[in-house]
Amino acid sequence: APPPPQNERWVFLTSKDGDLRDKEATRLIYEKHQPQCVIHLAALVGGLFANMSQKVEFWRDNVAINDNVMHWAKEFKVKKLVSCLSTCVFPDKTSYPIDETMIHNGPPHHSNEGYAYAKRMIDVLNRCYHDEYGCNFTSIVPTNIFGAHDNFSIESGHVLPGLMHKCYLAKKNGGAFTVWGSGSPLR
Repeated sequence: APPPPQNERWVFLTSKDGDLRDKEATRLIYEKHQPQCVIHLAALVGGLFANMSQKVEFWRDNVAINDNVMHWAKEFKVKKLVSCLSTCVFPDKTSYPIDETMIHNGPPHHSNEGYAYAKRMIDVLNRCYHDEYGCNFTSIVPTNIFGAHDNFSIESGHVLPGLMHKCYLAKKNGGAFTVWGSGSPLR
């Protein structure tokens, strides 16, 4: 990241800095750093198999994280909160191309509904916090990004990193590179 302007201090936190599922731990983070702006990237994330087998945990943990981050942003009078949604928030059955106005036009795919609905609620709470308290909260939907520190697990990672790992293993072991599914799903 480029250095911040002279009158700004940027703070980058990880889960080691506090458990955002915990209301008091989240309050202490806000109290310590007194942020004016927050970019909320925290989430319990996983790939298809993790989402399918742990729907309740994905819902509960992400709702708790989002509720605490947003509540304390309001309490500490944060000027701007930007949260990240996910492409899985979009309806399973939809028309293409998709855009942010279509988020609530039907249920998400059942395979990750716990995570998807928790992320959708950020969009709802952005409006609620604005309407009730005048907060400047918004969200973005980054689509299928990955990077050096992503989860490349075939079982619990996202599609692109998981495919990269499968391809690497096939090349390394001289085996076949097999992609699951029909290729018909769209996002």
